[in-house]
Amino acid sequence: MEQRKHTIDRRVARTQAALHRALISLILERGYDSITVEEICQTANVGRSTFYLHYTSKDDLKQSGLESLRRHLVDSAGRVAPGGSPGEGFDFSLAMFEHARDHIDLYRALAGSRGGAVALGTIRQILSDLVRDELAVKPGAPSPDPIPRELVVHYVVGAFMAVLTWWLDGGAKLPPQRIDAMFRRLVAEGAMAALS
Repeated sequence: MEQRKHTIDRRVARTQAALHRALISLILERGYDSITVEEICQTANVGRSTFYLHYTSKDDLKQSGLESLRRHLVDSAGRVAPGGSPGEGFDFSLAMFEHARDHIDLYRALAGSRGGAVALGTIRQILSDLVRDELAVKPGAPSPDPIPRELVVHYVVGAFMAVLTWWLDGGAKLPPQRIDAMFRRLVAEGAMAALS
């Protein structure tokens, strides 16, 4: 019985992965709005009934893939980069750099594609939520001229996306740990000082 369940789980995972790959390739090719569930199924070589066993719509499929990325970043948040120390801030960054390196062609295509704006906007929102949550648990000392937290969130995420793009455009030659250390060095002092 356990063997059968394991086989079914793998089949489900393969089907879901095929549907996610199909969605991404179609977004990059034509943009999100014009894609239909039928086209996703054809590209993934999956029947419509199988699609609807797993997802209610193309929006549900997109959200599922991005939710997987969110879970990965949250799960990785407690991990400390080599040479780093726990709680130094912006714990999402190393996991995101590693994810981008492992999927470099996808990220490059998203960055250079009009259709990729949908996915990049959602990634930006995920990162904003993570930074916002992290800043909420790090109260700063009172300041005579405080900077709004939401501005700090946008600053950190904007800086991260700029560093990520620069790194990927250069072929991601630096290891993720090194680019992560540089990002943290550039951002951490300024953002944390702004909250003081």
